[in-house]
Amino acid sequence: MGWFWAEKKEKPSGCPVDHGSFKKAPAAECPVKGGDEVLNPLNNMPMAISSERLPGQKVSLSTERTISTIPRGESDDQGLWEYPSPQQMLNAMVRKGKAKDIPEDAVESMVDVHNFLNEGAWQQILDWEDEYTKETKIEPRLKKFTGRPNDLSPRAQMYLWLGKLFPDTFNTQPPFDRHDWTVLRSMGLNKGFKEVRYVIDYYSAPDDEETGMPAFMLDTRPALDSPASVRDRFVHWSYPLYKRAMGEFDEK
Repeated sequence: MGWFWAEKKEKPSGCPVDHGSFKKAPAAECPVKGGDEVLNPLNNMPMAISSERLPGQKVSLSTERTISTIPRGESDDQGLWEYPSPQQMLNAMVRKGKAKDIPEDAVESMVDVHNFLNEGAWQQILDWEDEYTKETKIEPRLKKFTGRPNDLSPRAQMYLWLGKLFPDTFNTQPPFDRHDWTVLRSMGLNKGFKEVRYVIDYYSAPDDEETGMPAFMLDTRPALDSPASVRDRFVHWSYPLYKRAMGEFDEK
C-alpha cells in the first residue's frame, strides 16, 4: 500500500472502492525501491512511471489518477497527494517483477483497495493528531512515506509470538505490508511543523460474514522514537481503560 504521486490540486473524490470487484484484488504489498533507478525521495518510487499500454497487454486499463484527501508538503500550494492510475500501477509492478501472478483485470480493483486503505490510514492518523489539531487549529500534512513490506515492526513481531501461544486471541499471520509515514504536525501559526513518524501495518482480516467481501485491518500508531510519541501512545490506550475504571462508558 501507500503509492502516491503529487502533481495537481483538485477536489478529492468519495470512496473509490468498487465493492463488486473486491474479490479479484489480492492483498499484496506495493513494489518499493531497488536497483539503480532514479527514485522520488518522497515515496521511494521511480520518478517517472509510464502510462503507456504494455506490449502484449490484453486488458485496457484506465490512465485516470485519483486525487487523495491527504495534504502534501508544508503549504496549500503543494496540493494533495495523487494516486497512480491502474495503468501506472501495472507498469510499475511489471517493472519491479511483481506482476507475474496478478491478472490484468484485477489491477483496477487493486487500485481501488489500495486507495481505500490509504485513505483509512490517513483518517486514523487524523484521530491520533486530533489533540494537536485542536490546539493549533492547523491540520497535519503528509511529507513523505516509505514502503517496508519486508520489515516486521516490533509490534507485529510481538503479535506473531503471542499468536503462537494464544491463536484464538492474537493474529497468527504477519501483516501483508508495512509503511512508515512522515507526518507534519503544526507547531502553531507561523511556527512551522514538527516531523512525526507513523508506522502502519496492513493486515488481511476474515471476510465479512454478511457480504462475503474481503476485509482489512490497519494498525496505525506513532513510532516510539520520541518522548512525545511515547506519551501519545500511552494516553491513547490508557485513557479508555481509565474511563472504564471510573464507570464511564462510550455510548454505542
